[in-house]
Amino acid sequence: MVVYNYIFVGLLLVVAIGFAAAPLVLVAVIAPRKRSLTKADTYECGVKTHGETWVRFRIQYYIYAIMFVVFDVETVFLYPWATAYGGLGMFALVEMVIFLALLSAGLGYAWAKGVLRWV
Repeated sequence: MVVYNYIFVGLLLVVAIGFAAAPLVLVAVIAPRKRSLTKADTYECGVKTHGETWVRFRIQYYIYAIMFVVFDVETVFLYPWATAYGGLGMFALVEMVIFLALLSAGLGYAWAKGVLRWV
């Protein structure tokens, strides 16, 4: 019985790898290969670029994005907890209060450091 489960998982893994590799192989086989300077040129919204095309962004933008992801994941954790709260009891409430307190402390720290200002 257990061997059949491993066979199923192995077969699923092979199908998943094949599903991901099939488009790559298909493009490598049938894609046209006409190289030119126009195709190799940098393209930015249909407008020719002037000067250096690599631009450095301030680290604040990346920190802001990471904070968005953290609080987005927090929301993803809150929904299942809220739906199952009736059967979880007091321990789950204490754990969620600790979780929210840590995230609130992180938000307060970022706010105090001025990370949330776009100026």
